[in-house]
Amino acid sequence: MKFADPKNDLAFKKIFGNEKHKNILISFLNSVLDFKDEKTIVDVSMANPYQVPKVPELKETILDIRATNRNGDTFIVEMQRKDLGNFTKRSLYYTSKAYASELPKGNDYSALKKVYFIGILNFNIFDNKNYISRHLIINQETNTQDLDDFEFSFIELPKFAKELEELETILDKWIYFIKNASDLTLTPKQYQNIQEFQEAFDIATQTTWNTKELEVYEYMSLKEFDEINALKTAENKGMEKGMEKGMEKGMEKEKIDIAKKSIIQGLDTQTIMLITGLDKKFIEMLKEDSKNKF
Repeated sequence: MKFADPKNDLAFKKIFGNEKHKNILISFLNSVLDFKDEKTIVDVSMANPYQVPKVPELKETILDIRATNRNGDTFIVEMQRKDLGNFTKRSLYYTSKAYASELPKGNDYSALKKVYFIGILNFNIFDNKNYISRHLIINQETNTQDLDDFEFSFIELPKFAKELEELETILDKWIYFIKNASDLTLTPKQYQNIQEFQEAFDIATQTTWNTKELEVYEYMSLKEFDEINALKTAENKGMEKGMEKGMEKGMEKEKIDIAKKSIIQGLDTQTIMLITGLDKKFIEMLKEDSKNKF
């Protein structure tokens, strides 16, 4: 059995942004935000439910997940595989844009509802050791959350190192699923008899996908692979240029050192030029500098 990689944009949206399987997103949100009792999310409305984008239109397609609960709170979930820089600023932009879009006519600010941003990253950006971090706007003096309409949660997948046997919470299981599902061939026993996970694994089973979905999935995978290769090539070229410049500087320094020693030994300018390849004017300048020192 072949499971799709949930880190792929299309697969992630198909699994967590599926209107017919809202219980999957609800379970994920409750586990990430640690919502219990009266705060538990029981239903969501998808702002942009899953549908297969056309390959030529992918640049115009918004693939993040956005939903609202019964209270009108907004939840934004973004999967980011590559570190393109400024992700924290992007998260602030997405959140503030979603917040501002809620403002009704008449500027009734009291109608604005809370926005939660959840970023799932396939790279590290913070110094915390735990794989999940929560970011709030806190009053520095009182340590209270007086401005509570924005909350940010970031999940850094490289920091999640638990094995199947170590999974304890629902959140652990969701993160393991996102990070490792594509390496599995069967649904692990740790996930059996949990409805949301059964549905998630069923949706991720590529043999049930249609041709169009598989085409877009492969396109996104190849596109990302090409982008990673392009970045590596640019890095390698930069390293090569740096090494070339370093070698040039090293060789130039060696020539100057030889010229200085030759001057001390009393060799004439013409001979030093032949030995080092330095021009006459530069050697004369070194000689003058040598006289001044002695």
